Amino acid sequence: MRMQDRTAIVTGGGSGFGAGIARAFAREGAHVLVADIAGDAARGVAAEIGGAHLTVDVSKGDDWASLRDDAMARWGRIDVLVNNAGVTHLPAPMEDVSEDDFDRVLAVNAKSVFHSARTIVPAMKAAGRGAILNVASTAGVSPRPRLNWYNASKGWMITATKAMAVELAPDGIRVNAINPVAGETPLLKSFMGEDTPEVRARFLATIPLGRFSTPEDMGEAAAFLCSDAAGMITGVALEVDGGRCI
Repeated sequence: MRMQDRTAIVTGGGSGFGAGIARAFAREGAHVLVADIAGDAARGVAAEIGGAHLTVDVSKGDDWASLRDDAMARWGRIDVLVNNAGVTHLPAPMEDVSEDDFDRVLAVNAKSVFHSARTIVPAMKAAGRGAILNVASTAGVSPRPRLNWYNASKGWMITATKAMAVELAPDGIRVNAINPVAGETPLLKSFMGEDTPEVRARFLATIPLGRFSTPEDMGEAAAFLCSDAAGMITGVALEVDGGRCI
């Protein structure tokens, strides 16, 4: 019960890695607010783990204000924030990605972290403690061709994590990231371009441990980094990737 009675917000918690993180937090004793643009999915995960849910678009500041207000009304504090919600563009030469797709990727993957800092960090500062986890990607460490602007957004998130960690350390707030390799999530087909046995085999050949990441992998890593067991760890971007970035 590493997170006994902690309060946690998990964005993108209705599916994939976010759902795995929400489930792990609940198993470890946390009270979890599952936030997702897909309201029914958030509701389903929340019902499964005995948590709460809220439909939000993380690219919008007003939605973040609603998320903060809901959490504070429920618990009076926010101990843990997981910025997991993310999107990608389809694989394409960088010059062929549309401006709309570029704007959407940066709004969801990067601007959402800006909004979270503006709305959630003041509450953590007032409490004198907190843990923030940003879900980045191996794409921000070892970029793959034809996913240029997605790669860039995740590299941005890794740098933002380190900058946040340095600035917020005096306030008792730790900030870390995890870098998953692709996994069995709704984004997998988008990353690969197409989902066929041949494409999967080529992708898996780049992962030394020979399998995709799972929501459970992310949940265990997140629970550790957001618990007191990682009390001396901040500014880390932990690769949970089966050796992909070696």
